[in-house]
Amino acid sequence: MRTKRVDEVQSLHELIQHCLPAFGGAYFRRVYSILDTAIGMGCPLTMAIAGPITVSGQHQTWLIPLLETGWIAYLSGTDAMCYHDGHRSLDGRRDPVHEVPIFGDDGALRDEHTIRVTDMAFDEDVLLDQDRYLTALLREPEFQKKMTGTELRYLLGRRFGSLEQRNGVEPGMLAVCHKMAIPFFVGAPGDGSVFLNSMKLWAMKQAGLLENYEFELDIHAEVFESCAYHYWGLFESDTKALATFVLGGGVPKNFNLQPEPALGQVLGLPDVRGYHFDVQIVSSPVTDGSLSSCFPAEAVTWGKVDRNVYQQTTESMQADYSMLLPFLVKALLDNRARYERLREELGEETLFAKHPKAKGYLRPRAGYRLFEKRDELLKKLVLAVKENREWLAETLDYPLA
Repeated sequence: MRTKRVDEVQSLHELIQHCLPAFGGAYFRRVYSILDTAIGMGCPLTMAIAGPITVSGQHQTWLIPLLETGWIAYLSGTDAMCYHDGHRSLDGRRDPVHEVPIFGDDGALRDEHTIRVTDMAFDEDVLLDQDRYLTALLREPEFQKKMTGTELRYLLGRRFGSLEQRNGVEPGMLAVCHKMAIPFFVGAPGDGSVFLNSMKLWAMKQAGLLENYEFELDIHAEVFESCAYHYWGLFESDTKALATFVLGGGVPKNFNLQPEPALGQVLGLPDVRGYHFDVQIVSSPVTDGSLSSCFPAEAVTWGKVDRNVYQQTTESMQADYSMLLPFLVKALLDNRARYERLREELGEETLFAKHPKAKGYLRPRAGYRLFEKRDELLKKLVLAVKENREWLAETLDYPLA
């Protein structure tokens, strides 16, 4: 246990590594250290995020800077994250969210047509404007087909980005994902207002009020797409391994962890491994028995995390991630900036020999652009399934009652 005084350290990296020796602080140090190792190794990083980070502005403070590093392969989140991502770009709605007391008069807020999300609030008309915008958008020709949710959110990112640019607003989460071709998965698409607006258009068609509305989500293809990216990470990425960073629990966490059992147990493909690195920050206590709170070690028993390394490469911290992520991401970004300076001073070859982690930190900022590679990766996984015909055929029969 090597500690330092806080007035002796020169960076957030040193502060986290040397001034958090025990208890809750030590959990944070271990989470940070594992991420530092995974990034330094050059491991593609997936993220599962639960919670209203776009309505609260957290996507602007730490998520987008993290995406722009090029370290993130894909995201798993919620439909609500995508819906609220659009509020700031709406005409005349540049800064619609403000802070309110958590224990105030919610009846009075309702009378004022103010919507509250914990300590954030906005006018109800913002939602109505967002609904009108999405209704108009979903009727556009490019949406009139069956598609995966990743394609839906890729198209939304392009259109949100155009509106943000027109109104002089900083790019939001989906716009950045579109620019960087980062797939965005939503495991429960029906549980959010983007899909509610699609339901409205579908209902209007059923009632004979709309002549045409052909948008449809292809859930099978979306799950298979997530498996294709996991398969790429295990067998084609430079590290032949994947890391995952879980914030909160629920459906985003489950969706992010399910490609391994889908590939190995359900499709029966050989040599499939779980995540090499798995760190999570969740507020649920492990004793509540939920998936949200279960440690990565429990996921080992399901095959979702690599059993051979998990004791050194996984950690679960019980905390509110909104309190910690700005510091954690800032420390990681500071590390990258330091390596960039050293590259200028030493040259790349000398830097990588002296500091091997620098190579992983300094991977191209353009990122993996997996959405642009999805057709190729899907074909490879279909071929692997086809070659596993004999095993799959044996799984089709069971003596039904």
